[in-house]
Amino acid sequence: MSWFAPSTPGWPGRLGPVPSALGPVELRPLRAADGAEWRRMRLRDEALIRPWDPSSNLTWAARHTRPAWMDHRAMLRQAARLGTALPFAVTVAGRFAGQVTIGGIQRFPLHSGWVGYWIGSEFAGRGVATVAVAQVVGHAFDEGALHRVEATVSPVNQASQRVLAHLGFRQEGLLQRYLDIDGGWRDHQLWALTAEEAPGGAAGLLRSWSADGFAHP
Repeated sequence: MSWFAPSTPGWPGRLGPVPSALGPVELRPLRAADGAEWRRMRLRDEALIRPWDPSSNLTWAARHTRPAWMDHRAMLRQAARLGTALPFAVTVAGRFAGQVTIGGIQRFPLHSGWVGYWIGSEFAGRGVATVAVAQVVGHAFDEGALHRVEATVSPVNQASQRVLAHLGFRQEGLLQRYLDIDGGWRDHQLWALTAEEAPGGAAGLLRSWSADGFAHP
């Protein structure tokens, strides 16, 4: 019997490659061997990632031990098996570069989920995040059979807002004191995209980005 439930649309899967300034961007399931790079990158990039991460009583170092990685991966694999998440590792030219996850998946009558991501600092600002998010959101609409994908973003996280805007997400409102992030209840903007607004899946989203003046190589 397969470890993954047969009723999990779009999982497991491999997406890409799509060109970027740093090399081909691909997405695949997380591997146990990704743990060393996951820990190294997130420990190094604490100042960039922690302001957008859920609150915790643990230190940043304690949240990024080898056992913490194993628990994190196991949690995502379990969610994928149950059909509530589509978690992917991002790779650039074969190197682990970050993660993109469709989570909180609900089926009939919503057929919706949220998208979240992080990218290592050496890959930031070069289109990698936009290409990766486009691939996963397109996959969620197509093979994942979702109708709506949402994203909640801090009003001061302009980098994430740009990624969503480039791909055609709409800002729908402000959620007050919505998430417990970095030690407090923070307001978040609500952005969303529906399948009707993304014809052509990932390729259509990337064409929209190119037409917006941000064409990838």
